[in-house]
Amino acid sequence: MSVSVDRSVRLQPLLLLDEGLRLFFPVAALHGALWPLLWTLVLSLDLPLSGVVPQGQWHAHEMVFGTCAAALAGFLTSAVPEWTDTDRPRGPALLLLVGGWLPGRIVGLLAADALVPLALAGDAAFLSLLLAHVAVPMARRRLWRHWSFAAWLVVLVAAEMAIRLAWMAGEFALAQRLLVASLLVLVILFALSLSRINVVVLNLALDPSGETTPYKPHPGRQNLAAGLTALYAAAQLAFPQSSAPAFLALAAGAAFMDRLAEWFVGRSVLASHVLALAGANAAAGTGLLLIGAGQLGASVSPAAGLHILGMGCLGLALLAVFAIAGLRHTGRILAMPWQARAAFLLVAMAALVRTAPETGLVAALHGLHYGLAALLWASAFGLWLQGFLPFMLAPALPDCPEPAATVNTLDKGAN
Repeated sequence: MSVSVDRSVRLQPLLLLDEGLRLFFPVAALHGALWPLLWTLVLSLDLPLSGVVPQGQWHAHEMVFGTCAAALAGFLTSAVPEWTDTDRPRGPALLLLVGGWLPGRIVGLLAADALVPLALAGDAAFLSLLLAHVAVPMARRRLWRHWSFAAWLVVLVAAEMAIRLAWMAGEFALAQRLLVASLLVLVILFALSLSRINVVVLNLALDPSGETTPYKPHPGRQNLAAGLTALYAAAQLAFPQSSAPAFLALAAGAAFMDRLAEWFVGRSVLASHVLALAGANAAAGTGLLLIGAGQLGASVSPAAGLHILGMGCLGLALLAVFAIAGLRHTGRILAMPWQARAAFLLVAMAALVRTAPETGLVAALHGLHYGLAALLWASAFGLWLQGFLPFMLAPALPDCPEPAATVNTLDKGAN
């Protein structure tokens, strides 16, 4: 079965409103590609209306609540209806979501301090609507297994509101810790998603027919990394001057590294999308270990660990989910187009280039690494758009496995 789009098929832009991932994955990829390029190469790290809010905090906020939050919306508005066997949001419901998401992105690009309340209202509305799309179907079906996603969305809504309020109050040190906590919430959501997605992906890699589920993850590894990351997020907020957060970061990093033992399933692990998920997991562990080591006095900047988390872990995770769900939900088999494989490599290179000078490696890149990393990052998301947007604009292929088959496999593996 070909993974390409038949040139005789008429592309239909309105199909973007047929499912959350069809709309929000391209939106997230476009935002993720353009923001770093504008920030580094066009605006030279100087946003147009920048005032008292540190520009680095605007940048971090837009990557978390712009790119990553849009990707999260695409994933959850597509996955939750499958988990709950309910109708998925379409048309006006998706337009309302993206309408809430957009004002904050415009304000973020301008760095307009005076418009922070408007951005707060938009982002709070967007995240609250997303929470409703997650929690209401689960409550109706009394499906408690996936309630952790709703709980962490509540935390993300609270963090967004607290960051904006801290900016308005001039509490920028607190806002910085809240931004780190928000990044860690996304890492936790990645860890929780991985415990579900990886069951499907590895089982389909081992048995493409989907008839058997030879891979069964160790129950103790399912939530340990997420739990320890949550403890670290809370500790760095409550006890910023203590060494306790550093040790919790080391423990969380070790838990992510421990999960890598489950990827040793033979030659199937060499599939590009399987390696991408493993790489995201390894980046989460590496980032947390670097943060912990840096906070305990090692000659490495904790900022390097944060960028490994943001670019290595979340960058690879987003592209892997974009590719896997983008194929499955458009009726295609898990055969990665070359654009996906190249995107995985480019985003990993972007993370390495961005963090190498901050870890004492390749010091000659210092100063140049901002623009070079942005180019590599933007190229990764641009390649995904080039390869997968036609899938999103075309009807699902007939006679291919339904996305629900993925969920059935997931449930069998989770049990």
